[in-house]
Amino acid sequence: MTTLYFMRHAESEANLADILASQLDFPLTETGKKDAQQIAKEVQQNHPIDHIICSSLIRAQQTAAPFAELFSLTPSIDSRVIEQDLGKYAGKTYAELEDEPKYCHDRNLRWNWVPEGKGESYAMIASRLQPFFDDMFKAEQEHILIITHAVTLRLIKAILLNILPDYPKDIAHNGEIWEVKLTEKGNVHHIKSHFYGESKLFANKA
Repeated sequence: MTTLYFMRHAESEANLADILASQLDFPLTETGKKDAQQIAKEVQQNHPIDHIICSSLIRAQQTAAPFAELFSLTPSIDSRVIEQDLGKYAGKTYAELEDEPKYCHDRNLRWNWVPEGKGESYAMIASRLQPFFDDMFKAEQEHILIITHAVTLRLIKAILLNILPDYPKDIAHNGEIWEVKLTEKGNVHHIKSHFYGESKLFANKA
């Protein structure tokens, strides 16, 4: 049985500045880099990892780096787990979007909402994730760490819980890890959260 560990990248410069990073390449903060190292150490003490997959964005790759070193693995880059493309809204702060009438502020209505500027709807993200999961169900490795992003994780959880086109409205915290034992496609999977490093501050709120 394959076990997947889905992780949201550590704190990025965009997170610190309340910017919607989207697919722009914001690196980790110094705090984020240290946190990624600490989380990697704690994961090594508690979980086996046979393979690492991360998105092509630098914040995911920098988060993967200490895991790669500790587990002596070379991460695979997979663009299917990249963050949502927010089109013209990418790089803007949350404050700047407060009075933007065409930005979809209601998280309940984003399934078919396509951000202006060739952005992605949640439905489009789910579509690119489906073949990724097809590969995971056929994976030969037993323990796979996947480092991805907040909105993408929202759709990942919906797929694992088999609730599409509905989806969770909450998001994973930076550094939070979800452990999932894959059974069969279409099943409702149990998701166990792990909080290491700085994410321990949110453990009681999960």
